[in-house]
Amino acid sequence: MYSFSALYILIVIPAICEGDNEKTCNVINKNRYVELGSDVKIMCQSLCILPDKTYWTLNNDLIDDRLSETINSSYTVLSLRNFTTQSATVQCHGFVTGHVIGGTTIRTYAKPSKISCILQNPIWYSPTDFSCNWEHKMSSSLEITYTVHRKCAFYSENCTSKTTSCTFKMAPLLGKNFSITVRASTTAWEVVSDTYEFDPYHIWKITAPEIQVTALSDQLLVELNQRQLEHHQVHCQVEYNKSLSGGTQEQLLNIVINPLDGRKNVTIEEVESCTDYTVSARCALDKAPWSDWSQKKTVLSQLKKSTVKLGLWRKLADPGKNGVRKVYVMWTEIPSSCKGEFYYTIDVTPYKKYTPLVDENYHTDAFCNASACDVNVGPDAHSITLTVLHNGNPLGNESIYVPAFGESLPQVKHIQTSTHEGDIVLRWQAPVENVSGYMVDWTHDGKKHYWKENKYTNTTLYDLEDFKQYNVTVTPLFDDKTGLGTQAIQICSRERVPETISISEVLAEDRSALVTWNKESQFQCSGGVVNYAVFYRTEKGSQLNVTVDSTKREALLEDLKPATKYSVHVMAIALTGNSSSIDRYFETKRYDPRLILVLSICGGVVILLVISLGLCCGFQWKKFTEMVPNPGFSSLALWSPQSHQKISQPFNNPSESQTVFEKVYPCELDITTSCITPLVTGFHDNSNLKPAGGQTMGLSSGVICRISSESEDSESVEETDIAVSPANVPAPGLEEERPANPVETPPHKELSVLPVSENSPLSPYRSQGSDEPPALSASECESLSAKKTPPVTVYITLDMFQQGQGR
Repeated sequence: MYSFSALYILIVIPAICEGDNEKTCNVINKNRYVELGSDVKIMCQSLCILPDKTYWTLNNDLIDDRLSETINSSYTVLSLRNFTTQSATVQCHGFVTGHVIGGTTIRTYAKPSKISCILQNPIWYSPTDFSCNWEHKMSSSLEITYTVHRKCAFYSENCTSKTTSCTFKMAPLLGKNFSITVRASTTAWEVVSDTYEFDPYHIWKITAPEIQVTALSDQLLVELNQRQLEHHQVHCQVEYNKSLSGGTQEQLLNIVINPLDGRKNVTIEEVESCTDYTVSARCALDKAPWSDWSQKKTVLSQLKKSTVKLGLWRKLADPGKNGVRKVYVMWTEIPSSCKGEFYYTIDVTPYKKYTPLVDENYHTDAFCNASACDVNVGPDAHSITLTVLHNGNPLGNESIYVPAFGESLPQVKHIQTSTHEGDIVLRWQAPVENVSGYMVDWTHDGKKHYWKENKYTNTTLYDLEDFKQYNVTVTPLFDDKTGLGTQAIQICSRERVPETISISEVLAEDRSALVTWNKESQFQCSGGVVNYAVFYRTEKGSQLNVTVDSTKREALLEDLKPATKYSVHVMAIALTGNSSSIDRYFETKRYDPRLILVLSICGGVVILLVISLGLCCGFQWKKFTEMVPNPGFSSLALWSPQSHQKISQPFNNPSESQTVFEKVYPCELDITTSCITPLVTGFHDNSNLKPAGGQTMGLSSGVICRISSESEDSESVEETDIAVSPANVPAPGLEEERPANPVETPPHKELSVLPVSENSPLSPYRSQGSDEPPALSASECESLSAKKTPPVTVYITLDMFQQGQGR
């Protein structure tokens, strides 16, 4: 508080006095260095903007007005407490205009901290090197000089350094505490650290101990030598681990070497047989730092007789001739790293009673040098005993039971298998009988077998070869026997993608293509495909793809461009990798082949329709020409009123029920004779007189008379055919009954001829009227024939009857 008052008196008052003479704007105390965590006060002089007010910003961020204090109308003081920003820019602004009046940069510096010192490199019992280290979180453009001050009861010493560590030329005296302070200074600022007290024995880092390692029959013996500290209690750690290529986790043994001992022996008991171990050690005084680790020693452990486990097991083959069975006996071999000579003997004996073997001996010994051996047994139960000899002395033995052929024994059921990341997981159902365990054996080639004993109804097989198909067998174990083995379904440790994917066919259309492929593999366990991806692209286009599941062997590529070349390949995607086919090229068609087929079919149908229509029209025209009689071949006929019947339906389509049949009797007349007897009777059987539709059209009966006359001017004979009612024409054989005198025909009922137009050719048809002409007698025929009229042939059409009825 007093320092701030003095600063205010020394800076503010002179500034006010100067302000009386000159109106200036400025920020006082520029480019200040302050200690980290201290309070900062900055003054702003604003005489140039009176009566405007001011405000402050820190790195362009507005500062709360409550942190500033106005001394008078022209001076404002900003107070920043516990300032921890490494570097910051503070500016004073005019309130109305917002213009910067002035500014300053504040930088912080910190005290050195976390000072630590250490004594090391002793000469026999006294250390010679003494050094200290510290931390200084400071980023400054100025060069920093550190001065380490060591103070003892009798003397003090300084050490200068440009870094955060410093080594004294002399070590402190043992038994006397001392203090350490570090001063950091630059041309702009200076700061001193807190004071640290040290006990020389607590910072003494002793040298690493010397060790000797010896392998005993069942343990390792480690001897530590730390004679330089015979009068101090020393704590030591012994580290050991197996010397493997992959390395193993280190294990530590903590021991204490008491004063005056100077030497300590340590035993390592948890070691495996015939295994290389690496051993090292380190020591430290109480509360002092650890020494460096000693040089590592490697030693081979000896074979421990108590830990020898042969793991004897067997695989049985089916009996051959004479009931002989081959037994594949296998066991865990003594590690080859063990020193000495090892031999294995197999003893085959009947299990309960004498049973002759193939060679008629009841006892057989076999010497085997490897970890497996084949022996022959009979169909009965046997016991196989394995004995291992080390340098000629028995080291251990184990026995296994061989059941008789066909013996009923318990076995496990319902073995379930699965895989997980290359391991095989097994689960099974235990038999009803109590078991002591289970033996699980597996092989992928039938030559190399693996086995392990398990206590539970599930297990996992590790360290399997990838992409191999394994046969797994589970056999229950009892106290003195074994049950029957149950083999699980063959299972692959891991499935891989097929080696070869080949595209078999590409069926290209104009805008699509069907790609089919095959997968081929010469190895087992290849088929673990998750899906297939078909990639295709044009020569310069981007690559596209279609994905199908693993059950498909074809894919349809759609939305292709017509008449365009494409390349395609198929990729099989599996969890273990991918496999691709070679590229295959195809070209889409210009047009859709189905369009050409449809056009061909449509053209054929059109041609067939045209031909059919032409044939139909020709046939109908032929029928029409045959149906309508030529008027040139017709004769004039008169219809009697009695035979005139009304036709209810149109004439061109009469029904059979309305068909009327009349007989027409033709006759020939001359000028001097009456009508002759009929020449033709009826047209019932004339098939040519049928109208369209196939129905028979009957004609009214009458007599056709032919009138012949000889012209006066020429010698030609004129003939006229007329139709005469049958009432006036005698029937055949009845001429004698007709009256002798002919009947005269009234003048107005003479047979008339159709009028002929002057501009048209002569019409051959008879004029039809509503009054039916009377029947002509023979005399009338004679009178007609007597008229000197030019010969005219008159025709009648069938629709005249309909017109006559309408009148």
